[in-house]
Amino acid sequence: MADKKKIIIIGAGPAGVTAGYEALKKDPNLDVKILEETQEIGGISRTVKYNGHRMDIGGHRFFSKDERVTKWWQDMMPMQGKPSFDDIKLNRTIECAPEGPDPEKEDRVMLKRRRISRIYYKKKFFDYPVKMNANTIKNMGFLTTMESGFSYLASTVHKLPEDSLENFYINRFGRKLYSMFFEGYTEKLWGRHPKEISADWGAQRVKGLSILAIIKDMCSKVLPNNKNRKVETSLIEEYSYPKFGPGQLWETAASEFEKMGGVIQKNSRVTGIKTENGMVKSVIYNRDGALCEEEADIVISSMPLKDLVAGMNDVPENIGKIAEGLPYRDFVTVGLLLNKLALKNETKLSTLGNIVPDCWIYVQDAGVKLGRIQIFNNWSPYLVADPEHTVWIGLEYFCTEGDKYWRGSEETWVKHGIKELKKMGVIDKDAEILDSHYEKVKKAYPAYFDTYSEIDSLIEYLNGFENLYCVGRNGQHRYNNMDHSMATAFEAIRSITEGSGRKDNVWNVNTDKEYHEEKKEA
Repeated sequence: MADKKKIIIIGAGPAGVTAGYEALKKDPNLDVKILEETQEIGGISRTVKYNGHRMDIGGHRFFSKDERVTKWWQDMMPMQGKPSFDDIKLNRTIECAPEGPDPEKEDRVMLKRRRISRIYYKKKFFDYPVKMNANTIKNMGFLTTMESGFSYLASTVHKLPEDSLENFYINRFGRKLYSMFFEGYTEKLWGRHPKEISADWGAQRVKGLSILAIIKDMCSKVLPNNKNRKVETSLIEEYSYPKFGPGQLWETAASEFEKMGGVIQKNSRVTGIKTENGMVKSVIYNRDGALCEEEADIVISSMPLKDLVAGMNDVPENIGKIAEGLPYRDFVTVGLLLNKLALKNETKLSTLGNIVPDCWIYVQDAGVKLGRIQIFNNWSPYLVADPEHTVWIGLEYFCTEGDKYWRGSEETWVKHGIKELKKMGVIDKDAEILDSHYEKVKKAYPAYFDTYSEIDSLIEYLNGFENLYCVGRNGQHRYNNMDHSMATAFEAIRSITEGSGRKDNVWNVNTDKEYHEEKKEA
């Protein structure tokens, strides 16, 4: 009997876990091992558990226009068939799946949630994405609204060359709206002005979204037969969400992978990749302080490109410099358990404790470092120990690994977060801080500047290794959503199991405009 073909997968995030599961599903005779640097499953899509509460690191909507992904999620965690805790308490009617699980009795279940996101700007709240409705006009005032309108019209006549993220946004929203809602937040997120960032980031993250797309979406809602209307990804109003956060799905999938015979080895940080004659021969990793080396027939990597190339032998100098120069943004998230928020729920949407209905709030105010606020109660009531009487929020601060913000202590961050929330009017001076927690997340956001402009040369070099496949957000240095990361894994496994050895299909995920705008069949 011939030896089993051995696949080593680096990283147990969405791409790595999906690749492992799909590999064994298509060929149970494969020997598949996942090496994970930490003790956690899910990468930046993990769920942090703390004192009876759960934190979604970064906020993850489960929505995709790729039918393969949607079906995968549904097979792994079926949609709720009965109302959830807050649905029951609020007497809220939602469309449930026939014979789906009851979230009050079962844990392996997806919830249907309503997406509400707003922008905080000059102590007023605007819809996100920006909508040209009565609330926006009221908040901006007549003169600013008129200025924004004429600015947008000017942008439709005088198109700028899309050689920067700044010009990308101005072409779609006009200079006035760009300066109000995109410029400050983008610089806060990336630590660079939008004119220094490649337009590729905008092309991947907002695709066809523009003022025109927003207006078309608004108009379509009042027209008959609008159920099948096309909706830009950034405009979706509902999404699925695991009962206990995104990490629950990846932990569930990892468990299924192991039941199929797959191996997940935690605390195993990959430090080296040995190559020879256009092939990867072995993977070197540190496991609990011991240096190990394993040979592999195929390697699927979701580790950061910078680290992957740094660990390879005989890398040409120019390729090494490109990889070394690839930038990332990291972030710190602060969880605060509060007795109340000062923000008033002025919407028509009912919530437990009548808190604001937002899943997250984007903070455009340049007077604070805070980038985004998550309200975990609204993601899922099961993320909070007592969702009726407390509010569990997450404050996201963008920084760079090693800088003074990254090095700040938990006590420093908690005090800073509370101070900024009071300054913004999100909490009152008498708000009770019942508990707090913080997490640091490295290489959360692959950035589109510095040597990123030369990444095609790096990709060409890596594709030269016949048995190496790069998948996922960091594995491709591309700001992918979960569904895109999963799709790269699907494509890699297809190439491996069908024997084509193709790489272009893996790298082409989330590069074409049609990906977001049209559904893809399984």
